[in-house]
Amino acid sequence: MAFRKIINDPVYGFITIDDELINEVIAHPWYQRLRRIHQMAMAHLVYPGAVHTRLHHSLGAYHLMCNALNELKSKGIEISADEEQGAKIAILLHDIGHGPYSHALERTLIEKHSHEDISLMIMQRMNGQMNGKLGMAIAIFTNAYPKKFLHQLVSGQLDVDRMDYLIRDSFFTGVSEGVIGYDRIIKMLTVQDSELVVEQKGLYSIEKFLVSRRFMYWQVYLHKTVLSAEKMLLNIISRAKAMNINASSERLDFFLKEEYLKDGLEKNLDIFCELDDTDVLYSIKKWASHSDKILSFMCRSLIDRKLLKVKYLPAKIDKSILEGLKVRLAQQFNVSTEEAGWLAFAGEVHNKTYDPKTEHIHILFKDGSKRDISEVDNALINQSLFGTVKKFYICFPKSIEVSL
Repeated sequence: MAFRKIINDPVYGFITIDDELINEVIAHPWYQRLRRIHQMAMAHLVYPGAVHTRLHHSLGAYHLMCNALNELKSKGIEISADEEQGAKIAILLHDIGHGPYSHALERTLIEKHSHEDISLMIMQRMNGQMNGKLGMAIAIFTNAYPKKFLHQLVSGQLDVDRMDYLIRDSFFTGVSEGVIGYDRIIKMLTVQDSELVVEQKGLYSIEKFLVSRRFMYWQVYLHKTVLSAEKMLLNIISRAKAMNINASSERLDFFLKEEYLKDGLEKNLDIFCELDDTDVLYSIKKWASHSDKILSFMCRSLIDRKLLKVKYLPAKIDKSILEGLKVRLAQQFNVSTEEAGWLAFAGEVHNKTYDPKTEHIHILFKDGSKRDISEVDNALINQSLFGTVKKFYICFPKSIEVSL
């Protein structure tokens, strides 16, 4: 009898697993670790429903990959059974290298490696454990496979990763601006010259997809209170590292003290793959009563949701204002002005809707020609939506009054 399992997903309904190797990948302890890593880091402090995990997201992206591959095959695109299996495994494992709290702590705990780098390391290690059965998935993930459209479905302007996180994050936050017509987008996908293109009829759905991403970034991912919580989390970990303060978890301590650098991360993957949000949260609870005033204040504030105040500004804040703020905080907390910089700081965030210089979504017309979406007549995605939108911000405790 053919292998078959179903998973009940709150967004798509039933997700079918009909491949024993894929089921073996899902059952692997390193994949199951994704249950213990928040998809949206600290966003649940603003949107209480946003407690879904990386495992939820990867299964959703897998479901969309299944749909996309079926659609392409129905249009006569040749995709072998091995290629189909490889693409499905590649999307299942595309985020397996995320550390605790996903993007919020990326390059803080593991400074020299992105989560994509770590994902590849883990996939290669799992490939060895599974007798080379993940070779196709790795080739697709790294864009080394000749059929480029398979990689584009995993990582590209119209990848199923982006489609799922938009619809899923919208669902769990309750922010309707993120809702996209993912089913219609998938129906409009096809392949020309081994690259993913969109049939002309799908133009408006693609425009909605791009605009929804922009709305979600400013309304959710870069919401000022989410930004405050995630900057506090980052500063807590950075402060603990800088002061050489012990964590409650041996696994977290191993990375705080950069022990992994002695032999390299690749030789310490087993330790990394035991690290998750619980290690960080448990340490934060312990540090809330630490003798270090800065660390304990930040930890207690994060646990009690007494977050730093954030103000978005049209331009960089004058350095003298920030320095004056640090002086006042230094007096209030009886610390140096340098230490007060952990509690009062400024920076910038940015987001772009579409950049045709580095990213391309090609629209396929009925006559067989194709054009970048930015070159289509009367398209919404035109010069007015190119480029990067920047916002400057300042963070500081609410106990301090600041006139800006």
